[in-house]
Amino acid sequence: MRHFVIVGILVIAMAVLTYFGLNAAGLMPEAASLQAGPIDWLWNLEVMVISFLFALIIVPMFYSLIVFRRKKGDMTDGEHIEGNARLEITWTVIPLFMVAIFAYLGAGNLAETRRIDPDAMVVKVTGIQWSWKFEYPEYGVVSDELHAPVGRQVLLQMTSTDVIHSFWVPEFRVKQDLVPGRTTELRITPTVIGDYKVRCAELCGTSHAYMEKPVIISSQADFDTWMSGQVALAAEAAQTPEGRGQALVAANGCAACHSIDGSAGIGPTWRGVAGSQVALSDGTTVTATDDYLYSSIKAPQSQIVAGFEGQQMPVYGFSDEQIADIVAYIKTLR
Repeated sequence: MRHFVIVGILVIAMAVLTYFGLNAAGLMPEAASLQAGPIDWLWNLEVMVISFLFALIIVPMFYSLIVFRRKKGDMTDGEHIEGNARLEITWTVIPLFMVAIFAYLGAGNLAETRRIDPDAMVVKVTGIQWSWKFEYPEYGVVSDELHAPVGRQVLLQMTSTDVIHSFWVPEFRVKQDLVPGRTTELRITPTVIGDYKVRCAELCGTSHAYMEKPVIISSQADFDTWMSGQVALAAEAAQTPEGRGQALVAANGCAACHSIDGSAGIGPTWRGVAGSQVALSDGTTVTATDDYLYSSIKAPQSQIVAGFEGQQMPVYGFSDEQIADIVAYIKTLR
């Protein structure tokens, strides 16, 4: 009995130390959404149970290795111990009930994170190799940044143009896959003003690690100011081919691969490319005329720039008019 008491005390002590040690490690980032509350509560409960189970395994094992080790010169056989049916039933039934309890708690937790707010702001999200597009149908605005007011639920209606992506902002806790040909939904209610990042949590290709975009949570007044500016810019850009082209570039994530300032990227930079001599992977050189730029967008794999043989640009399906607008914009990047 003395050993059971000692081991019991050590298990409790180890469980407490493990729990507080894991908490002190700061494993979770700041909680910045209403949905993070129930998720963090359940996570904390799971950490408590995991800490106890860890101690229940580790403490008896090391206690036995130290206290019941064979003494020097003792060559006798160890005591023969038969199985204990009552103990085996107990440690089977108790975990079964625990799993059922956590399943019930998890179901309630999921329902809470998916609670519908009829006043939610709808944002259409498109995942693109390797960028994000955010469309605000209520305002007629498209952006490569996600802006939202604090305290208002945002309904993200999401899809992908190519492969499966996964929308994930760690501070919001929740995430959801984007599947080509389908629309999936995710509800987020931001609670903390700040700048965050959306990341892709599904391996989606060679530049998966760089598929990030800003998520900016602001006050309602600051959001309204930003949105008013975007509406005005969109109206102004629609008046010229260059403006329409720039809007198309921003909306389709082209900047994820092509820089406009001459810096290195996944694809060739657009700065100064119009009218320049371009070396191709087959050893030839061409002049970047309007026709060349058009064909590079229409059929991107037909003429691969030297040094970028390992990259594959997706075909976006732009119309001839849209491509002409994009070419007009590229020609302004001197």
